[in-house]
Amino acid sequence: MVFSFFKKQHNKMPERPAARPRPAEVRPEAKPTDVAAEMPVKAPAAPLPDLEFSITKPAAPKPAPVPQSQSAPSPAAAPLPEIDDGFSIDDFDSAFTNSSVMGIDVDHDVDPLQSCVEQVVVLYANGQDAAARSLLETFVRSYRGLEGKRFWMLLFDLLQIGGDRTAFEKLGVEYAEACESSPPTWSQDVSAALPAAGGRAVSKIFLQGVLTSESALPVDELARLIAEKAEISVDCAKLIGCDDEIAEQLADLLLRARQQSLAVTLVGAEAFMERLNERLIAGDQSHEPAWRLLLELLQRHGTQDHFEERAVDYAVTFELSPPSWEIPKNLGVKATAASQGSRDDAHYFVGELKACRFEDLPQVLEAQAHPVLDFSRVTRLDFISAGQLVNRLAPIKAAGREVVIRSPNHLVAELMAVVGLNKQARIIVPKS
Repeated sequence: MVFSFFKKQHNKMPERPAARPRPAEVRPEAKPTDVAAEMPVKAPAAPLPDLEFSITKPAAPKPAPVPQSQSAPSPAAAPLPEIDDGFSIDDFDSAFTNSSVMGIDVDHDVDPLQSCVEQVVVLYANGQDAAARSLLETFVRSYRGLEGKRFWMLLFDLLQIGGDRTAFEKLGVEYAEACESSPPTWSQDVSAALPAAGGRAVSKIFLQGVLTSESALPVDELARLIAEKAEISVDCAKLIGCDDEIAEQLADLLLRARQQSLAVTLVGAEAFMERLNERLIAGDQSHEPAWRLLLELLQRHGTQDHFEERAVDYAVTFELSPPSWEIPKNLGVKATAASQGSRDDAHYFVGELKACRFEDLPQVLEAQAHPVLDFSRVTRLDFISAGQLVNRLAPIKAAGREVVIRSPNHLVAELMAVVGLNKQARIIVPKS
């Protein structure tokens, strides 16, 4: 049976006329409830022919298939609108994502083992021995076998410096089992020069404040140690001044130690030396012992030009022949090569090197054709001293000469590498 949509219907339902609002001029003033009652009725749906037309409307063409190598764009990936001030997304990409900071890859070529080594040597350089030891005891168990050999050597040196022989020998057993090789042995010779628990090998003297004959105990102790030919580190960082009597004693003691090549090291004497230099005026004969002390300090920590200038002032003031500059010698440590019948011209450093400026080092380096700096008796090197040493050696390296740094312990050698000292000198670490 076929139905015709266009045939006239005999019993067609009469259309209901649409409701129309009353004219405004005849509409009575209504209350809010009357207004709601007189709201116009919603118009009926569109006639059937319109529905037929929308049904039979041809479908929109389908979009072309996207190749497999590409992905269909997502609505969320639509371009962002430009900011009101005209700064677009393209501007952002060119201004920030191509910058050197955004380009840093923090995980690129990072050696975690090296980072751990640096952390340990920085703690030790800053005097935090307990923290450095705790980390090393963790690392030797985290990096097993030969991979962590650097940590084993650092810990062996730390225990040797601290004089803890029991822990040193226990660690040797663990090292032999883990690395299947012989451990380092406890060195009696080295330990004799290092501060050990319950005793002191490198004696320390602290000179501070304004020294007078009434506060001369540190100077008396210095005299006793020099008489015993002990290795001494004299800390002058807090020394403000001294009277003529103390100045005479210090000048005589330091001169005696230098003439006998005794190991007496002055630490932090630069500030005191500058104050003494400003105090002494050519022509004023009132402080002759202070003049001699100044010249001795300049001989150890000054330049040759400055020494000779003040030596002439001293000679003019006291009508004496000026003292002559002497090439600085080593600190009196007996050379290990002496027993082999060879002469060792190495320049020795002793004890803890803190805030050292190495002002006498240029003369030492110029006086030797092949400079050798011996660090076998150095227990600690801080960052300030390491940086100053880099500055002193850089011109020598630039001039094409080679400086050898001999026998630093592993803690000192690793710090030298951290500050780049290995680029200015050849560092020779004893075989383990």
